[in-house]
Amino acid sequence: MQAKPTLEDALALMRDLRARCDWDRAQTHDSLRPYLIEETHELDDAIRSGDVDAMREELGDVLLQVLFHSVLAEEDGAFDAHDVAGGLIDKMKRRHPHLYGGGPKERWEAMKAKSRGSLTEGLPSGLPALHRAQRLQDRAAGVGFDWPDVEGPALKVEEELAEVREQLARRPGADAHDALEDELGDLLFAVVNLCRRANVHAAVALDRANQKFVRRFEDMERLAAERGVALASLDLAGLDALWDEIKRGE
Repeated sequence: MQAKPTLEDALALMRDLRARCDWDRAQTHDSLRPYLIEETHELDDAIRSGDVDAMREELGDVLLQVLFHSVLAEEDGAFDAHDVAGGLIDKMKRRHPHLYGGGPKERWEAMKAKSRGSLTEGLPSGLPALHRAQRLQDRAAGVGFDWPDVEGPALKVEEELAEVREQLARRPGADAHDALEDELGDLLFAVVNLCRRANVHAAVALDRANQKFVRRFEDMERLAAERGVALASLDLAGLDALWDEIKRGE
């Protein structure tokens, strides 16, 4: 039986490509940045779809990026892939002292807070706003700034919604848009906190809602076409009736 390829085999291939392929040889850390972002999104799509074959392939593409950057750093004498692996192992052992070292079991964010200089230290500036909100709240919770249960954030959502309604009821003025934007931002932040306290990631929950909306709307389009009706010709009551019919059929 032929032995399975190893990570060392993949690393050797990456070094060979750097030596013999013009395109690979021309790449730099900066030139590879868009590919890393793209491959990460493609992996996320594969995970969302539940397609294990696609997941395997996309994980390979992400691994390629990891090895590519590691080989570039190796050529510069900065570090190599084994240093990357060693750093990962050391970090995981430090963050699991109850498993590796006989220390006490601690919450992940609380442990990370001890070595962090500020709330935003190490948090990527380009992180999507919804994801960033959840990570900021995670970090604040790591030092004890958190609700004890879901009741607090649920009440906060109601409070923020009331403030949005109050702002919407005011007469428009020069600063009305900014004020409304502030209040809606507070409402969104409160909803993220409710998600987090309920052990749900807000970005994942919104993604599920997006997929559900697309599925139902496309079903509406299909049903309307089968009946020879254009969606644009229907009034809101007709669209709502079609939407409710789709929901009942699920």
